[in-house]
Amino acid sequence: MRKFAGALALTMTCALALPVLAQEKPVAGAVKEGSLKGKTLTFVSYGGIYQDGQVAALQEFVEKSGVTLLNDGPTEIAKLKAQVDAGNVTWDVVDTADLPPYIHCGTLFQKLDFSKLDVSKIPPGQVGECSVPAMNYGMILMYKNDTYKDNPPKNWQDFLDVEKFPGTRAIDGSGDPIGALIEQGFKATGGDPKAMTADDIEKGIQKLRDLGPDTIYWKTGAESQQLAESGEADMIMMWTGRAMTAVKNGAAYTPVWQDWMVVMDQMTIPVGVKDTDAAYALLNAYLGQRSQEILTEKTSYTPINLDAKPKVDETTAAFLTSTPERIAQGYQQNIPFWVKNFDLASEKWNALLSGN
Repeated sequence: MRKFAGALALTMTCALALPVLAQEKPVAGAVKEGSLKGKTLTFVSYGGIYQDGQVAALQEFVEKSGVTLLNDGPTEIAKLKAQVDAGNVTWDVVDTADLPPYIHCGTLFQKLDFSKLDVSKIPPGQVGECSVPAMNYGMILMYKNDTYKDNPPKNWQDFLDVEKFPGTRAIDGSGDPIGALIEQGFKATGGDPKAMTADDIEKGIQKLRDLGPDTIYWKTGAESQQLAESGEADMIMMWTGRAMTAVKNGAAYTPVWQDWMVVMDQMTIPVGVKDTDAAYALLNAYLGQRSQEILTEKTSYTPINLDAKPKVDETTAAFLTSTPERIAQGYQQNIPFWVKNFDLASEKWNALLSGN
């Protein structure tokens, strides 16, 4: 009888333990009621409709957890490095560009503990050692309808050909070197981007110099949108979210999808944050289905939760990058190459932006 009682007690103990263990396993989007009450987190991103959409996506997390959410930006790696070096990190979760989490993994950005995150709904190949995707989007070529009419540009090679397609170009000069554009520049010289060497970086950048002194290097997404809405440039390199908003606001421009540049901002946790568990809670909430649906509905950026089914209008749907057609048209930069040659590329890219 005692053996039976002991076995029964053990069975009951295990049965009681199982739900606890199940609850400890994170579920994307889930957060415990009041779990962060009295705590403050600072989320950092790039501003504009994008960061507004991210904040909206996190609203349920804020209300349910009780956390106070502060926002800062834009993301600047030099500023983050200064915080880490000083041992006074005030940024808790940071949205970055593609490459920084690979370049600074373990130094500026924590190697993630995936027992604290549910990444089961993220598309394959998009989770890094120090980052998860913030969303998917594209860098696309937008051309002015009145300028090109019946003979519009069809790809980046046309963008780089000022003889066949004269006009003012506007290029993303907001931050790090854009590997995909440099690869397209090298391709325009007759080179094979897949066979690029460090010496070929200069060749690709020279092709951008050859566009001429009238080229505009915009510094913010808002500036690129303003260029489209005012019609100041004939071709504009734009983030899909800004392009979509400009079109909704009446910009008479058309997107070119062939070889659109595949981009995914990265979500990271800096080294030295004061409350790592709270940062993980925010990150895990952000990955949830409903959060990603809200993000897309607010910004047009493509959700990274495979279960997300955002309700968007026709124009927004036209700028999503997750359809089979768009995926087939996408162009992915050689990330390992640009990580390896980041310092050299940055030096040459900054020289281009400074007019040298």
